[in-house]
Amino acid sequence: MMNYSHTTTADQLKLTFSGDLIGENNGAELVELVNDAINSGKKYCLIDISDVRYINSSGIGVLITILTKFRNKGGELFLIKPSEHVKKLLIITKLQAIFNIVDTEQEALDKIN
Repeated sequence: MMNYSHTTTADQLKLTFSGDLIGENNGAELVELVNDAINSGKKYCLIDISDVRYINSSGIGVLITILTKFRNKGGELFLIKPSEHVKKLLIITKLQAIFNIVDTEQEALDKIN
């Protein structure tokens, strides 16, 4: 089961995921949350996935959807501190070349500013 929380600043949406990132369960509400954030002027999405144990193809699809929505509006998405399992999956699928992957939230903020 996946749990998530979110916070916002003037130009950022920060999502924190934990558990198993399986898109079928929360995908639609996450996309709605992202749409609302973008419509209210958020340009950057920081997703802390350090506590995600497992991710399936639907979960990857949700991440790609969020990435695409932010980039289409001139923004960016950062994945913060993926676990070894998730990092391996991103490498196997060659998605590490598409996502901005950082080790800390501060590293993402430094890239934004």
